[in-house]
Amino acid sequence: MPSEPPPVVSLRRVSKKYRIYRRPSHKFLELFLGKRRRLHREFWALREINLEVAPGTTLGIVGRNGSGKSTLLQLVAGIHRQTTGDLWVRGTVSALLELGSGFNPEFTGRENMLMAGAVMGFTKRQMEERQDDILEFARIGEFVDQPVKVYSTGMFMRLAFSVAVHVDPDILLVDEALAVGDLIFQHRCIQRIRHLRRRGKTILFVSHDLQAVTQFCDRAILLERGRMLEDGSPERVVQRYQALVAARQAGREGERLQWSGAGRDDRLRIVRTVPHVHNRYGDGGARIMGVLLHSSGGRVLNQAQIGEEVHLLISARMLKDLENPIVGFTVRDRMGVEITSSNTSYAGLDLPPARTGDVLTVAFRFRIPELRPGSYSISIAVARGNIWEHTIEDWIDNAYIVDLTSPGLVYGMMRWAVTPRFRRFRDGGSPQG
Repeated sequence: MPSEPPPVVSLRRVSKKYRIYRRPSHKFLELFLGKRRRLHREFWALREINLEVAPGTTLGIVGRNGSGKSTLLQLVAGIHRQTTGDLWVRGTVSALLELGSGFNPEFTGRENMLMAGAVMGFTKRQMEERQDDILEFARIGEFVDQPVKVYSTGMFMRLAFSVAVHVDPDILLVDEALAVGDLIFQHRCIQRIRHLRRRGKTILFVSHDLQAVTQFCDRAILLERGRMLEDGSPERVVQRYQALVAARQAGREGERLQWSGAGRDDRLRIVRTVPHVHNRYGDGGARIMGVLLHSSGGRVLNQAQIGEEVHLLISARMLKDLENPIVGFTVRDRMGVEITSSNTSYAGLDLPPARTGDVLTVAFRFRIPELRPGSYSISIAVARGNIWEHTIEDWIDNAYIVDLTSPGLVYGMMRWAVTPRFRRFRDGGSPQG
């Protein structure tokens, strides 16, 4: 029975500590003071990381800002050294980390291309052999012989990415690089990385795009405050990350909201958290307490699938008597374009009069239409009156953000249910078949 190949990346109890100084001059002053006075504080970016990556693996690394994702890639790339622990990397590494890292702004694109190859151990001749492929992918035209300081962000990114993927690395490190540049370039990048995967290359991929992690990676890890919380399938790791984010937003990590009313079968509960309050206004007759989007099974959703049935819960406390209360919501895309709005009155539900101190929870159940995948905001409101004439008592813009994903392709804003037909005609206009 053949033995498994050794890992190409191996970390054993790796930790990384940085010294943080309030002023740059304190670092030099501390050299003269020695141990008499410490002018820095210690920050542990990574703590006790144990990780092995097999050859040919695409590993997704997720976590909130400051969790240690970029530090981990920098250690693997050899940019920094770990403070404690052991780290081994087997094979050539190409890193696409911070935008422009390793490029000299005074050098031309061609000179930076040759310099990047030299850093990785390639001769000038070897890089010149790759030059046509690199420039064809980058598509920066005559700017290749101009200093990169005059490049646009997109041109800079295209050249940096093209160099990174055309030096034939054993290990490719990508840190949020695919979030920069136009959509066409992003698609070409994904295609190129898929090509590297098919050739058995190892890829370490840091991204906040959870859809890309689940669809693109074989395995994922979750970092939080420098420690590894989860290691496993991308779906399981992303779900753990979403639960962590939701708990942080609620300010109650690990706490489960309690059901109210007739019991769990009622499926209505008081929601006590509003994740985002960007703009709030109204006459003050009611106060929105919370909003929550969950699946039919009760799982809190920060990411939902096109076609999935979901429940939007909105809870509000009445601050005065409202004879005709209305609860509703508006959905917008990331550009602020209104996609749809609905409320209890519009949906045909007449709420009973509410008295001061009452807490009202409304659940809207719907199936997500075939919208274009991306980020959408949900604004929520409580009003009094009817669908034609009403007064806003409390309105919160962008109270809840959800990322919609789709396994298929959606052109434009949404996909319509279209049934095509055809008939073929011969020359002269006579029908055939």
